[in-house]
Amino acid sequence: MLHQPVNAFRDRIARTASGLFKHASYPLANTLDFSGDPGLCGPDSVSWRVIGDPAAFFGGVRALLVQAAHPEVAAGVADHSRYREDPLGRLSRTSAYVTATTFGAMPEVEQAIQIVRRAHRPVKGLSHRSIEYTADAPDLAAWVHNALTDSFLQAYLAFGPDTLTIGEQDRFVAEQAEIGHLLGATPIPETAVDLRRWISDHTALEASPGMRETVDFVRSPPLPLSVKPGYQVIAQAAAATIPANTAILLGLRPLPGAARTGRAMSNFLRWSLGSSPTWELSLIRCGAPVPEGRFRQPLPIAVET
Repeated sequence: MLHQPVNAFRDRIARTASGLFKHASYPLANTLDFSGDPGLCGPDSVSWRVIGDPAAFFGGVRALLVQAAHPEVAAGVADHSRYREDPLGRLSRTSAYVTATTFGAMPEVEQAIQIVRRAHRPVKGLSHRSIEYTADAPDLAAWVHNALTDSFLQAYLAFGPDTLTIGEQDRFVAEQAEIGHLLGATPIPETAVDLRRWISDHTALEASPGMRETVDFVRSPPLPLSVKPGYQVIAQAAAATIPANTAILLGLRPLPGAARTGRAMSNFLRWSLGSSPTWELSLIRCGAPVPEGRFRQPLPIAVET
């Protein structure tokens, strides 16, 4: 008898979490039309394993913070993004991009890339230090892409259900590098060590008004009250994985024990949500085996049996 209220509780958590990402169209609505197409990554990739896990929530928050350390990137967000007025829309669109490029069939990957590149072309301006920026500049695209890749990787290493070998870390970075190349971003490191070194040694980072706006917003976004306590745990834990020099620049001081609490939260989310239902859907598209017990949410679209 106890399993019924427990499952109802887990289902309620899953509906609440997934509801945050439903403010944009689901990017793989037609993915079964591309039967057998593995996309850029595929069933045997490390990317499906990393980004299909709830630890990716921590990685997404971490990426927003790290990306804000670049003044021209932060200026572009501050001057052109509607994240203040439509935070869940921005969250959903970013999630849709990551979902499509990582899990989509090749036509869906290419469409997602085209949407982003088209949206970036008119994003131009002048940063606080009088440097011109354009969002489709290869170096700025590289900062955004590389920070996202590193953040997903570091979040999985800190909060994932298992470890990754050095070889698996390198495979993840190389898989995600393919997305960066399609974006026209450069440079794109191809190994985990090179990626970490490129980010930590980046010389363009500096505090900026856009950075402070972004950090303040990420610390306390206008989320539903039911979500805020859990989000604060995720945000604090994500900040705790940022290297000290970047965290100091961003003005972040994670609470003591934030990483340990984050691990407990990631285990709770994994118990509640299971792995991403998009991962399961993509396995079905590819005709690959679906691991028993890994998925518990409904598939995002109807699947004929």
